[in-house]
Amino acid sequence: MDEMEEELKCPVCGSFFREPIILPCSHNICLACARNILVQTPDAESPQSSRASGSDYDYLDLDKMSLYSEADSGYGSYGGFVSAPTTPCQKSPNGVRVFPPAVPQPPPQHHLLGHPGSLPPIPRNSCLTCPQCHRSLILDERGLRGFAKNRVLEGVVDRYQQSKTAALKCQLCEKSPKEATVMCEQCDVFYCDPCRLRCHPPRGPLAKHRLVPPAQGRVSRRTSPRKISTCTEHELENLSMYCVQCKMPVCYQCLEEGKHGTHEVKALGAMWKLHKGQLSQALNILSDRATEAKEFLVQLRNMVQHIQENGVEFEACLVAQCDALIDALNRRKAQLLTRVNKEHEHKLKVVRDQISHCTVKLRQTTGLMEYCLEVIKENDPSGFLQISDALIRRVHMTEGQWGKGTLTPRMTSDFDLTLDSGPLLQTIHQLDFIQMKVPSAPMLQLEECCTINNSATLSWKQPPLSTIAVDGYILELDDGNGGQFREVYVGTETICTVDGLHYNSTYMSRVKAFNASGVGQYSKTLAMQTSETGQSPCDMQTLATVAWFTFDPASAHPDIILSNDNLTVTCNSYDDRVVMGNSGFSRGVHYWEITVDRYDNHPDPAFGVARVDVLKDVMLGKDDKAWAMYVDNNRSWFMHNNSHTNRTDGGVSEEATVGVLLDFTRGILIFLINDEQQGPVAFEGIEGLYYPAVSLNRNVQVTLHTGLPIPDFYTPEEADLSGSVC
Repeated sequence: MDEMEEELKCPVCGSFFREPIILPCSHNICLACARNILVQTPDAESPQSSRASGSDYDYLDLDKMSLYSEADSGYGSYGGFVSAPTTPCQKSPNGVRVFPPAVPQPPPQHHLLGHPGSLPPIPRNSCLTCPQCHRSLILDERGLRGFAKNRVLEGVVDRYQQSKTAALKCQLCEKSPKEATVMCEQCDVFYCDPCRLRCHPPRGPLAKHRLVPPAQGRVSRRTSPRKISTCTEHELENLSMYCVQCKMPVCYQCLEEGKHGTHEVKALGAMWKLHKGQLSQALNILSDRATEAKEFLVQLRNMVQHIQENGVEFEACLVAQCDALIDALNRRKAQLLTRVNKEHEHKLKVVRDQISHCTVKLRQTTGLMEYCLEVIKENDPSGFLQISDALIRRVHMTEGQWGKGTLTPRMTSDFDLTLDSGPLLQTIHQLDFIQMKVPSAPMLQLEECCTINNSATLSWKQPPLSTIAVDGYILELDDGNGGQFREVYVGTETICTVDGLHYNSTYMSRVKAFNASGVGQYSKTLAMQTSETGQSPCDMQTLATVAWFTFDPASAHPDIILSNDNLTVTCNSYDDRVVMGNSGFSRGVHYWEITVDRYDNHPDPAFGVARVDVLKDVMLGKDDKAWAMYVDNNRSWFMHNNSHTNRTDGGVSEEATVGVLLDFTRGILIFLINDEQQGPVAFEGIEGLYYPAVSLNRNVQVTLHTGLPIPDFYTPEEADLSGSVC
């Protein structure tokens, strides 16, 4: 019940309602608070006819004179009058802005509010604005007494307050009254259990008394004098009827004299029960919504927990991945440092070896030089000449050992290694999250999936709350005979219509989604049945498809004029123009008829079948995409790829009927005029996907008839392909 407390508080004073009144906008306000927020308007600018606070409340007109100020979202002087007083706004305890009365008034005496006569009179042309919806109205001569008191709300407030107060005491205990357990509505006395057994035994005349809980008894005691409500228009009359048009209780005098005389009225008790039932039903629905909201909150709280857990797990995974990258970089760093150290040691070894070698040679050269200098100092010519040749050779040999390249360093001091860190640094900068998962399996929307004749429409969507990106979808169908699935659509759309399916077949369909990470799981498989088949009247062993279709305005030449729900066509050109049906056939036996509604000046309309890419601006059969019979008022011809064959006597006129029989079981096409076969079998070897087609000009108007059974005379097993049909 604590959640109900806000509903029991006045929007102006913020306290529990005290003698609440019902405003025409269905909101409630304390009677004293209503007096406090009244605003008086000038007499000279008041409306010609004062508006009562009853059912003639005109929201549209009053909206134009609203007291609501859009500047401060509070309540101001009457917006329709220039000379209306303006006063600073205040805030009530619950945050609603209100204005003090224009004339100072003494503080409200709540114990006098039940006696309107004890209060100062309401000024003329007073305005009252609802503090919740900001709708305003002008009070009539009755003032606030013209508003009905909300006794139901008052009773609820009393019961709520009683449930919050201390326990009631027994009125018959002599010493230390005990807590009361019951109250007798007839005796109007509160009893504890011992006093009730002693003073109010359940026998004799007292057995008929009604005992109620103390809180309910106190509320009943306070509300019992007010059980009978009186009319606001006629204070001496009780409310006994309900005005359906004004949606308010009325009295007998209101019906006899007042404005409700011509309105529909019903018994107050019946409407009371009806509205109680309606409120109960609405509460049941609202209760279901509240239950769903509670379950949804539980789901959201679980999501919060899961998000926190997944966040911690994902953060740990991210740290682990980055640490792994750092470890790999450190290992690579160690490997590169090893290479640098090896290069360093190699350079030092080469240079040191060269230093050692050069030092030895320099020592030898220096010793030889010093020896030669000492020999040169000898003054004995013969002794000098004995060794001079050998010394000269040794000096030349030693000098030759210091030849070209000997004094050149074998190794440079520079390290010819450059670390190429650019690509790795760029990769680190580009390090980001990518889609880690493939899409979830799509959900087929069964309410939007359907079949029409030999076309199937499928619709799907991603599961709710799915946040995985989807780049596209793949729709697959089998062959209608339990065979392998094949792709029929790949794209970003979530709805697809597949045409040209076989009649009388069950197709299995499924769809899956894909993104950069891969292809997701398939949806559930859906079985779709194309148009039903029916048995021909001839007791045929083969099934004949009964198909319903119309002419297709999307595939028709622009000069074609369609009417009668696309069943009747004509043309606004003297040249022949083609129109096709909206369904194609690829197997089964099919029959349809076309009646000639208008036939002027002996034109040559053509009837037959065509591929989807047939020419639309020439007679049917002029190209290799159509197989047709064209006919005038005397003769007919079969035509395909501009080849005319099998001229047959017998033409058409107004009200004539042309039949087309397409049999895929034998691969033949037969034409009829007025229920009689026209010529031999027109075409053989028919296979593939064909659409019914007609070509005509402005002198002809025809109407299509579909869903027809195969003619009685025709049985495919006995058809004479040379011309006769049994």
